[in-house]
Amino acid sequence: MSQARTAHAPFGTLHLEHASTVDRVADELRRAVFDGELESGTPLREVAIAESLGVSRPTVREALTMLVAEGLATREPNRGVSVGTPEAESVHDVCAARLVLEGAGIRSWRDASDEQRAQVHSTLDDYISAIGADASYQQLNERHLAFHVSLVGLTGSPRLVAMQENLVVELKLALAQVDRIRRNAHDQADSHAALVRLLERGEIDAAHAFLVQHLADAEDEIIEALDLG
Repeated sequence: MSQARTAHAPFGTLHLEHASTVDRVADELRRAVFDGELESGTPLREVAIAESLGVSRPTVREALTMLVAEGLATREPNRGVSVGTPEAESVHDVCAARLVLEGAGIRSWRDASDEQRAQVHSTLDDYISAIGADASYQQLNERHLAFHVSLVGLTGSPRLVAMQENLVVELKLALAQVDRIRRNAHDQADSHAALVRLLERGEIDAAHAFLVQHLADAEDEIIEALDLG
């Protein structure tokens, strides 16, 4: 597999348990997808991946099954596994669901615990720190979305948080395909900081309206960048 990097330490060392090796292969494939090295529709060939990463084909097969279950890849009869392709309808649905969940979090700001509000600040600080440290696109992507998960955490509902985490996995696939040059991380951080300032001032309605516009802009940007319109 020419598009996956092989510079990392080999995964097939004898002392590793099989399950751990499968996880590591899955992590490497996720990294390649989230970093944009593997584009939508790219075939994920078991033989090529096994040779590239120095592992067995059954190990690769299990790792691919994990990616299919997560929605990052698709499996078709007689065609094998390939990187998933975001669709406009799916992007719209994910953003609509996020608005419900994150909106509920914002509405819960006043009743949230100090720990839950601190988590919002912590994830925002982590995101801003990653920008300052010139982190990889994958790291920025993860910390950016972790902030949005923390908003849902304000509800105090583990089930709602779990739902948001599942949505984040789907969103990562779309974001991974967006041209990184068109996504200005500093502007994203400023936008998120502005949202938190509204919450801190107790301007809940304004914060909710801000979120509505933020998610609408994000949806439009993703669809435009992926030429899904």
